[in-house]
Amino acid sequence: MTMVLVIEEDRAASDWLVRTLETGGHAVEAAGTVETAMNRVRSLPRADLVVLDLALPRTSGFQFLRELREERNDVPVIALSATWDEADRVQAFRLGADQHAVRPIGASELLARVDGLIERTRARRGSEHPAQTFRVSYRFGDVEVNASTREVRRGGAPVQLAPLELELLLALIRRGGAAAARVELLKEVWGYESDVVSRTLDTHVANLRGKLERDPAMPRHILTVRKTGYRLQT
Repeated sequence: MTMVLVIEEDRAASDWLVRTLETGGHAVEAAGTVETAMNRVRSLPRADLVVLDLALPRTSGFQFLRELREERNDVPVIALSATWDEADRVQAFRLGADQHAVRPIGASELLARVDGLIERTRARRGSEHPAQTFRVSYRFGDVEVNASTREVRRGGAPVQLAPLELELLLALIRRGGAAAARVELLKEVWGYESDVVSRTLDTHVANLRGKLERDPAMPRHILTVRKTGYRLQT
C-alpha cells in the first residue's frame, strides 16, 4: 500500500483529503505545520507522495519544500493553493514541487493526480540504470553530471537541482545533442500527454540555466530550438 503525507492546517480540509486518499486505497499520515511535517518525513518510512497546502501557518509550504529538497529528499510533491497565481506556481516549481493544483479540487482529479504521479515516479526509479542509457560521467562546459550518484557539479562545486530539474537535464543528455520536442519532454519528465502546461517546462529550463549557465540570458549549452523545444550543446 502506498503512503501519502498530507500537510494541511485546516482540519476540515485535512480530513477531506485523508478520507479521499484512503478511499483511493492509500495509507495516509496528516500534519498541520511545517515542523510536524518535517518530523514525519524524517521519522516515517519513505513516503510515496506529499500533498502540500502552500498556505500553512507561521511557516509557509514554500519553506517545507525548501527544507525537503535541501535534505535531498526527492519524494514527489503536489502543491495546493487557493488561487491560480503564476508567482506562486513558479516559486513552487523552483523549490521542487512536481505538480500544482488549485482548490477546490475534486476527489477524482486528486486521486488521478496522486495515482499518476506515484506510478510515473515508480516507473522512472525502476527503469533507471544510467550506465546503460549514457555514460556515467557527462561534461559540458564547467558542469559535470554523475548519472550513477545523480550528483551535479559546476566548477567542482556541488549544484543542488530539484528532482524534476535533474530529470529534465538527464532527458536532454540522453538525446546526445539532438533537439527534444516540448511535448516529448513534458511526457517523459512529467507524464503529460500534450503541451497543455508548457510554462512548467519553460520554468524548469530557466532554473537549469540559472544554475548551470555562466550567463543564463545568453545560454551556451541549454539551447532553445525555435518552434521545437530544447537541446543540450556541449
